[in-house]
Amino acid sequence: MTVAKKREKARRNLIVALIVLAIVVVGGVGYSAYRSVDDQGGTVVKVGVYGNSDDAIWNAVQKELDGEKSGIAIELKPFQDGETINRALASGELDLNAFQHYAYLDQENKDNGYGLVSIGETYVSPLNLYSQRYKKVSDIRPGDKVAIPNDASNIGRALKVLDAAGLIRLKDSTKANPTIDDIASNPSGIDIKLNEGTAIVRLLPDYAAGVITTNVVINAGLKVSSAIYQSPVKSSNKAFKPYVNVIVARHDEKNNATYRKIVDAYHTKSVAAAINKNYKGAVVPVFKY
Repeated sequence: MTVAKKREKARRNLIVALIVLAIVVVGGVGYSAYRSVDDQGGTVVKVGVYGNSDDAIWNAVQKELDGEKSGIAIELKPFQDGETINRALASGELDLNAFQHYAYLDQENKDNGYGLVSIGETYVSPLNLYSQRYKKVSDIRPGDKVAIPNDASNIGRALKVLDAAGLIRLKDSTKANPTIDDIASNPSGIDIKLNEGTAIVRLLPDYAAGVITTNVVINAGLKVSSAIYQSPVKSSNKAFKPYVNVIVARHDEKNNATYRKIVDAYHTKSVAAAINKNYKGAVVPVFKY
């Protein structure tokens, strides 16, 4: 074996060893934290989230809990779709979840009889219009397919985005939750297609554009600033109330003292700062601290 080949083999072995060490260290830290809490008679709370876009925010919440010596350890459980997260909470697999707004929660309860309840508000995550084909809204052509979420709670919100972008005109843009039947005109001539909300980002190559939530965009590794149209967000506007994201528990646990401490830790200045830093102003905290 030549000297060059020996050096290359040694370099590869070193890289592998470092990766293995990192995995062991990270896993060991997480295990030690939960074991330490258990050993001290503390509580591990499993929180269902969508992807990992909120990891930095929940790390800030954990720091607040640690500073209070609460004995509470948050264990994030990432999922890839909202229906599964709510089902896991309703079945007892999770203690809490934090990914959805009021409108989505209400629809899930109505459709499935869950009885899940909000125990604290977090932020407003805008729906924006994204495209891999065009750089601006005016580039969209008649007949182009535009994807929007297919769940009842987000169809109306997505239609309002298309209305504000000038692609369609709604009969009444102030209506709480308009449907396809509320479209008054379609001056752009687009073909609106309903798709599962979290899948739209993967379908962008097949569409002229798609309306996607901020969390899904970040989880996909895209930049929020790449949107060809961004919806203005005013958290004080009552029209945004149905789209405020919330921390959710089962109804019989809504007054759980441990969960209340988590909400209180979330509603702090440091967590608001983490939200602003993590989302670079694209997401707006709605709680007071």
